[in-house]
Amino acid sequence: MAEKPKSVYDESKIKTLSSLEHIRLRTGMYIGRIGNGSNPDDGCYILLKEVVDNAIDEYIMGHGREVQIAIEGNRVSVRDFGRGIPLGKVVDCVSKINTGAKYNDDVFQFSVGLNGVGTKAVNALSKTFLVRSHREGEFAEASFKVGKLKKEDSGKTKEPDGTYIEFEPDSEIFKESEFKMEHVERRLRHYSYLNTGLKLVLNVAGAEPKIFQSRHGLMDLVMEDLASDGSGPIYPPLHYAGKTLEFCFTHSNSRYGETFYSFVNGQYTSDGGTHLSAFREGLLKAVNEYANAKFEGDDVRECMVGAVAIRLKDPVFESQTKNKLGNTEIRTELVNNVREELLQFFHRNKDIAEKILAKAADTQQLRKELQAVKKLARDRAKAIALRIPQLKDCKYHYDKKKDKGRDTMVFICEGQSAAGSITSCREVNNQAVFVLKGKPLNVWDLKRDVMYKNDEMYNLMQALSVEDSIENLRYAKVILATDADVDGMHIRNLMITYFFKFFEQLVHDGHVYVLETPLFRVRNKEKTIYCYSETERDNAIKELGGKPEITRFKGLGEISPKEFSQFIGKEMRLSKVEYAPRAESAPILDFYMGKNTPERKDFIMDSLVVPVEE
Repeated sequence: MAEKPKSVYDESKIKTLSSLEHIRLRTGMYIGRIGNGSNPDDGCYILLKEVVDNAIDEYIMGHGREVQIAIEGNRVSVRDFGRGIPLGKVVDCVSKINTGAKYNDDVFQFSVGLNGVGTKAVNALSKTFLVRSHREGEFAEASFKVGKLKKEDSGKTKEPDGTYIEFEPDSEIFKESEFKMEHVERRLRHYSYLNTGLKLVLNVAGAEPKIFQSRHGLMDLVMEDLASDGSGPIYPPLHYAGKTLEFCFTHSNSRYGETFYSFVNGQYTSDGGTHLSAFREGLLKAVNEYANAKFEGDDVRECMVGAVAIRLKDPVFESQTKNKLGNTEIRTELVNNVREELLQFFHRNKDIAEKILAKAADTQQLRKELQAVKKLARDRAKAIALRIPQLKDCKYHYDKKKDKGRDTMVFICEGQSAAGSITSCREVNNQAVFVLKGKPLNVWDLKRDVMYKNDEMYNLMQALSVEDSIENLRYAKVILATDADVDGMHIRNLMITYFFKFFEQLVHDGHVYVLETPLFRVRNKEKTIYCYSETERDNAIKELGGKPEITRFKGLGEISPKEFSQFIGKEMRLSKVEYAPRAESAPILDFYMGKNTPERKDFIMDSLVVPVEE
């Protein structure tokens, strides 16, 4: 038997990429996920954000009070009325890494984009890119294709000072991406709340222009969030705005958990960070000091809606996409600032302070009652059995601390029929099965004690071992395996609601998935093709020719164990349940899973599509 040739590791194997090549090859390092535009953190919105950030930075430094954004298809333009890029540096500022004025504190003190790659990444990832700077009656412009300079021009102009950038994401990288206006509008709305007085004008092809402008900063954001689901504040929002710190919050009686927005230099930090945790600590200290009490953080923040924004000279983010702030050196000062401001407010507004304390005391009492319910549930569970009756466990389990069991998973199935197919063909070392007895409870409008009063909810929580923390999660993947019919979709939605409601971190950390199973089997005597959509079915029919046998699977129980083994094996298709911050996901779940039955019924009736008979 001939020996396998050994690969040679020498100087010829060492490559040096240009900054342009590196951005295009390692896109995720610069903009995070690429996506298709369905998620607000998808790449196309990061490109838009990087350009708008520069315009916002101009406003922060006192130059230009309006930014114009235009979107036509996938082509985007942004025009600010700031100082304009220095004419001799227009090309360098949008094409050379680590080039910009944001390293100079005299020019930009509180900038979001401090690593000099923002517009360079946009340029490198765009099919076409145009930059034009207007300064004191003159202009300079440059056009690029896929990051490569194609043309330069300069001359006189009557346009007011500022910068104009136009780009179109490269379809080779952003294959199926498109801008969803709800995500664009939410981002612009956030910009307006954080920059009181700034006027943002959005022009979308075929639609009326929309203007985003805020007079009361974060207070407008908090009030809008409350209005989104009909909630009302228990007391007028407490609002503080200083040069480098702004925060606003109130309590609502119709919310569960806490809803917080956090920002750094105008950037929405969806994963929070030092500034948000420091604000929470300062808030708790102020409440306990004023009341001479020992409330826990959850007691004070339950049902709270709020926002915190800071301006920082040298922000350190945990990724290029700036979702989480990592500066630890600011924590102590920030905690003290929040504590001092709140104590002053409480002493000046004793009626509001008393409402906050009453709300915290009420939550504390509910927590104590919940502890009693927990004890009863545990005692009941011990009396019934040592094992969870609905769980068919696997041999190995996930251990986050030791980084073991990344291939472990639990399938959550509806009924014994579907569970039977999976159980008989699963890999017993790392695949577990949890069987739902029927449709689970809709928990969206219920409190946490339901998990201890409802056997199925309690058993699932115990099976996953997430009662106190998801640090103890026993399976790396929690997979919803339901039928592809109306009932199956309903059960899937009920389970997603359960996880979002009580175990949000489970979804946030990417542990929840949906199992995709075939809808059709198309076969002849020589070949069998499993199809996951009607399009795949039609293509399979064309491929096999003649009149192949077509089977429509109505439920998982109809698929034989022999067939099912490949659908949960190496070729398994999974769709991750995407996380959205509570501020974004709560209104959606309120509408579809809440108590607004008449409103939802009207929506369904208005949205029904009735097929027209030929």
